[in-house]
Amino acid sequence: MAMEITSPAFPNGGTIPKLHTCEGADVSPALEWSGEPAGTKSFALIVDDPEAPVGTWNHWLLYDIPASVHALAQGLKPGSVGLSGTNDFGRPGYGGPCPPKGHGPHRYYFRLYAVDVPSLGLGPGVKRAQLDRALRGHILAQAEYMGRYERR
Repeated sequence: MAMEITSPAFPNGGTIPKLHTCEGADVSPALEWSGEPAGTKSFALIVDDPEAPVGTWNHWLLYDIPASVHALAQGLKPGSVGLSGTNDFGRPGYGGPCPPKGHGPHRYYFRLYAVDVPSLGLGPGVKRAQLDRALRGHILAQAEYMGRYERR
């Protein structure tokens, strides 16, 4: 069985509810996963928008999630599970979809990584490039879930 990630908030490829965006409460959606390979010691989650006008925009960086964790509650606060990096809004934790109005729908990728070490050796608050470097050579498997959002 391949590793998979899902959300009860929206179907894969579907529209992300306003609750989880800058036009709503801007709270993270609940996520669940299963099927990680043997040897998984932790998980990392990266949520990004590759269609942002300035290039890929990072909405959530979460790492050192214990291997025993297989779900994240809606509205997860930084520090409750694992370590939070600094998203491209300049803050820790989740920052919801907020594409420019009239820019059409953007795709938001929720990528979960099974990691072969319990800690990547990073403190909280790192940016995406540091997380990518730390993950290099430690990823056992990856799962992806995608949602769309458009501001009109």
